[in-house]
Amino acid sequence: MIRLASLDPRIVLGYLDEVWWSRFSQPKVRTWEYDKPLPMVQREAAKDDKEPKAIACYGLLRKDTDQVKVRFLEERPISEITISFLQWIVEELEKEGKKALFLIWDNASWHKSKKVCGWVKENNRTAKQEGGVRIIRCQLPSKSPWLNPIEPHWMHGKKAICEPNGELTKEMIEQRVCDYFNSEQLPRLSNNVA
Repeated sequence: MIRLASLDPRIVLGYLDEVWWSRFSQPKVRTWEYDKPLPMVQREAAKDDKEPKAIACYGLLRKDTDQVKVRFLEERPISEITISFLQWIVEELEKEGKKALFLIWDNASWHKSKKVCGWVKENNRTAKQEGGVRIIRCQLPSKSPWLNPIEPHWMHGKKAICEPNGELTKEMIEQRVCDYFNSEQLPRLSNNVA
């Protein structure tokens, strides 16, 4: 499958995953000079803080461009929002004249739900009849994040956006993540908005 995607420019090989970006917990970061951990201030949410402690986003690592496309969520990942993300990806690829997306992802319950499987099946039927981007899914084995090449991008992204002694807001996280991945900052996905 990977070889076929590299031979045909109309096919995109993509690795999809979700990640949570915390406003408070910090990644382990080392300084260059002394190879000692960078002092990070332990933070906790104030009692009157209305913002969530973490925000989720979907990401797709495109192997043809080596770019990570991200979309943040209003809520947690669920089937309906997964469908919204897939629909957005299909529309973006269709604008580029692509014909298929070889999608590799993990076994999250919302990836293999009846709603998502039904939507993918219907999307592929429509794409075959009327033209569009088909999705060929390939699920990774359970509990094998090292097989998904997008995982290191998340780790490096968390180190790049961390704030050693300040507090990050939801908007700051979104802006920093989009800047880091050179991805357009788009409206958050929710159950109703794609």
